[in-house]
Amino acid sequence: MELSDDLLCLYSERVTERNGTYVIEVPKREVEVGDVQSGEVYRVAIVSSESPTQNERDEQDDRPQRPPVKEDDIREVEIEDVGDQGDGIAKVERGYVVIVPDTAVGDRVTVRVTEARENVAFTEVVN
Repeated sequence: MELSDDLLCLYSERVTERNGTYVIEVPKREVEVGDVQSGEVYRVAIVSSESPTQNERDEQDDRPQRPPVKEDDIREVEIEDVGDQGDGIAKVERGYVVIVPDTAVGDRVTVRVTEARENVAFTEVVN
C-alpha cells in the first residue's frame, strides 16, 4: 500500500454504532501530540485490518510503558554522549536513557541498574 505524504496520523479503531450512526473515534493522543486539530475537517480512509491483534496492539500503546530495565538488571551498553554533569549516556530499548557515571563516549561497559525511573535509569559500572 502506498501512503500519501499528506498523512497526518495512522491508527486502528473499531467502527461502532452510536445513536443510529457509525463512529470511528480519533485517539486523544492524536489531537494532543499529533497534527490533528479538534474541529477541523479531514479526509478519512478505511483500510482492512492486517491482523486480528492490531487493535490489541493499539490499546497497549495507550497504556504507559514500563521501563525496559529494572533495579539490579545487568546490561552491556555503549556510551553515546556525555551529559551536563559529566556522566555517560547510553540508550537501550525504545530509546530509554541509561546514565553511567565515570565513562566517556564510545566506552562499552557492563552496568548494574541501581534505580529505574519512568524515563531514565541510573547505573554503576560492574567491570
